[in-house]
Amino acid sequence: MGTRGAGKHRGSSRLTKKTAGIAGIAALATTGVIGSFAAPAFAADNDSTAPDPGLNHISIGDDAALEIEAQADAQQSAAEAAALKAQAEAEAKQRAAEAKRMAEVRVKAEREAKERAEREAERKRLNTFVSPLADSYVSTQYKAGGGMWSSGSHTGIDFHASEGTVVRAVGMGTVVEAGWGGAYGNNVVIKHADGTYTQYGHMKSLSVRVGQQVAPGQQIGLSGDTGNSSGPHLHFEARTGAQYGSDINPITYLRGHGVTV
Repeated sequence: MGTRGAGKHRGSSRLTKKTAGIAGIAALATTGVIGSFAAPAFAADNDSTAPDPGLNHISIGDDAALEIEAQADAQQSAAEAAALKAQAEAEAKQRAAEAKRMAEVRVKAEREAKERAEREAERKRLNTFVSPLADSYVSTQYKAGGGMWSSGSHTGIDFHASEGTVVRAVGMGTVVEAGWGGAYGNNVVIKHADGTYTQYGHMKSLSVRVGQQVAPGQQIGLSGDTGNSSGPHLHFEARTGAQYGSDINPITYLRGHGVTV
């Protein structure tokens, strides 16, 4: 009697099953029992194309596992792509917000720089002095002698001007006198920030009032020939006080404030 190889266990082959079926039919034929029992068994045994239920089950299970794995991979890839997209959008939003913030900082800095420049320009303008008449010259010097002046000498300087020429405040200040000034005719006196005063006499008309703030170069009236005057011109004085007799050299005063006359 033969023996199987050690460790090898195999099921009956299809041929063995078929041989056993034929032997069974032969046995039944000897006993006279053959019919409906044998035929189906024989027919089933002869169907070589019938699938093996066990193998088919294993194949379907493998396919389902592969499909589930593929779906899981696809879902993971989609989740990773969505996460990367969300991260990119968040970073882009953050960059845009930072760029907007920097732009706002830049605009604010530029605005502040512009405001500072404007304030500085205004400060310089307000601290700047100008000549009381544009495009004119001194026709009579300070302390010139003669019988025209009650003090015996000229207490200011005269600027050449035809009647109706615009007269300007030489610097920022407050009007402390505006009206008739006797020998000075229509006159204006302005007190400046440094405590000095300037006077403008013989004017035809005035365009400021007492208490009014004036800026350098602002019109305060029109030149004329009022009061003790020999003809149209502007009498200009610089003073340490508001009253007559406190005069100082107007040319020295103007030059000390950067005005060339």
